[in-house]
Amino acid sequence: MTETRIERSAVGDWWWSLDRTTLAALSILAFAGIVFLMAGSPAVAARLHYSTFHFVSRQLVFLLPAFAVMMAISLLSLRMIRRLALIIYIVSFILILLAFEYGPMLNGAHRWLMIGGVSIQPSEFIKPAFVVLTAWGFAEGARRTDMPGSFLALILLPLTIVPLVLQPDFGQTMLLAAVWCCLVFTAGLHIVWVLGLGGAGLVGVAVAYEFLPHVQARIDRFLDASSGGNFQVDSALRSFSEGNWFGVGLGEGVVKRYLPDGHTDFIFAVIGEEFGVVVCLALVAVFAFIVLRGLVLARKSGNTFCRLAVTGLVTLFGLQACINMMVNVHLMPAKGMTLPFISYGGSSLLSLAIAMGFLLALTRRRLSLELYGDE
Repeated sequence: MTETRIERSAVGDWWWSLDRTTLAALSILAFAGIVFLMAGSPAVAARLHYSTFHFVSRQLVFLLPAFAVMMAISLLSLRMIRRLALIIYIVSFILILLAFEYGPMLNGAHRWLMIGGVSIQPSEFIKPAFVVLTAWGFAEGARRTDMPGSFLALILLPLTIVPLVLQPDFGQTMLLAAVWCCLVFTAGLHIVWVLGLGGAGLVGVAVAYEFLPHVQARIDRFLDASSGGNFQVDSALRSFSEGNWFGVGLGEGVVKRYLPDGHTDFIFAVIGEEFGVVVCLALVAVFAFIVLRGLVLARKSGNTFCRLAVTGLVTLFGLQACINMMVNVHLMPAKGMTLPFISYGGSSLLSLAIAMGFLLALTRRRLSLELYGDE
């Protein structure tokens, strides 16, 4: 009886310390994602000769364990979060290297790896671990003069993005670089570092444009619509035009029949056609709420590691959503970036579950002793 009471007390303490508002917003996104997939995926399934709700059922199969993973991670202490992030980073890094040798070549890139008959994208899993480890490095560097934490956080970026560039995966590279620059700024490094990193980023884009043909082609198509090859983007813009403010209704969309990636990269356009601009704006508001909520909680935290990690995680989450939506409305070149919790994809969903599990764990209300990393 005593053990049961202790267990109930531990679970109760976890529940009352959890930021349930963020959890509710994430649950809304996950539920909405299933509804939106029911709208966008049947046309793709029909073209591939799958059953009508093939992608919906597979998303549900991934969604349940993803939420279980998210909730399990939210239970962890700060010390366990750092250890888990290190394990995930090492395993993901090894899998990225293995993908060069054993992964299939898809669209000119070695990004995927088949494990037990299931295809995974290791670069998705390295993202949340990278953010936590970078925050840990900067926090330790600020707290201990005998610990080269800031140096380790600085070299973590090139160590991570070099394999991604070689895959090549320019979208994930730019996303991680942007989040890393945000952490550098938040950690309080001198403005010269920030300006220098921004300049290095521009140089990197120029080099990629010069030496990576697929990057050059995407940028050229974005800057010059008459160059051709903009079928998906043109179709996406037409979807918003057809849907207008209130949409044509669930299942009534027409443009989605011609969108090859209407269940992944361009699902936002399908939402625009069938549910209208009003629902798109509501979806943007949910993403914005999660990001702003995380930033508010980060600002209130007295723990440097928590503050940096939460800032990095919500920046990662928000930037990924922004990139996907901006591509759909032709404000950015195509990146192949999923819309968090909305687009179809097992690797993306599990990666987001890990990231948001970290977020929920880091934003829990904790005892003062944990501010000094004692937990």
